[in-house]
Amino acid sequence: MTRRGSKSIALTLRPDIFTAGLPVSTGWLLADCMEFRGKQELWTQRKPEVLDALRQQAVVQSVESSNRIEGVVVAPERLRPLVLDHARPRDRSEEELSGYRRALDWIFSRKTSAPMDVRTILHLHRLAQGGASGDAGVLKKKDNEIIELRPREGRVVRFRPSPAKTTPAALRALCSRYHDMTEQSAAPPLLLAATFVFDFLCIHPFRDGNGRVSRLLTTLLLQQHGFTVARFVSLERLVEETRHDYYRVLGLCSKRWDEGRNEIVPWWNYFLTIVRRGYAEFAATVEQAEPHGGKTDMARQTILAQIGSFTLADIRAQMPAVSSQLLKKVLTALKRDGHIRLAGRGRSARWEVVAAK
Repeated sequence: MTRRGSKSIALTLRPDIFTAGLPVSTGWLLADCMEFRGKQELWTQRKPEVLDALRQQAVVQSVESSNRIEGVVVAPERLRPLVLDHARPRDRSEEELSGYRRALDWIFSRKTSAPMDVRTILHLHRLAQGGASGDAGVLKKKDNEIIELRPREGRVVRFRPSPAKTTPAALRALCSRYHDMTEQSAAPPLLLAATFVFDFLCIHPFRDGNGRVSRLLTTLLLQQHGFTVARFVSLERLVEETRHDYYRVLGLCSKRWDEGRNEIVPWWNYFLTIVRRGYAEFAATVEQAEPHGGKTDMARQTILAQIGSFTLADIRAQMPAVSSQLLKKVLTALKRDGHIRLAGRGRSARWEVVAAK
């Protein structure tokens, strides 16, 4: 614990959590992620058209998923203009999506590593909040609680984060400890990053936007340690797809956090699983793509991977960075070649993949 006056700040990120050795499950996941990182340079040197398409796809999905997890949504037809075409936001929700895109741009366009300090965290929050809210880039002024709505019990306090008055000191202590342990190579970088993000979520330093900033910090920390997967695959989308596990593990590992006696291994395993899934998806897409295929080949793979009937809108939702015109062109070509068939017309039209004989 780090002392500040008469109060103590409990943080999970401390050297003793690594001294007992890693559980076998964590070691396997960590080894897989390290193996993927060793191959990423090979993948990024191949098929530039596919990589460009993946970058666009990832940023659109990341912006959409990270905000949707927090209940912030926009009309589907506005997503592409906001994220890729830099359209002017029309309302508060659109401002927050545009802000998240600017935060990702800031992370991915940096030529040098940003210091992992309170100023960087405040900057990410200011960007992610769209800069329009009065407390963008400002730490919470009042104590906050993590509330869960249960069917029979109603509103239940699931977790009480750091009090507002100790939040600045808690963030400074977390950043300082992360810097020291990174410099000393006190633990595998992925586990340092995972634990940093977990403690950040437990501190919950902002009135709103903590989840979004935690996902931006994940991307930034992975970048700084040489894991570039978030450039090509949306880790935010993978978190959204496993939202139940995300909240379950957070709830489990945050118990007794304020006493410094909480579990952390389940969170490590969840974090590493998301990174591994991202790399596996990245590898499969690059390996399967045809030379010079780009978005066309990605659309083809996505369509042929559908299970059951689907609509054009379903594919558009999965590939927001690809235009409707291109998707229609690919659907027509696949139908002509006998890979898919169409049932119905107009808005009720549905497609299905033809099983190979």
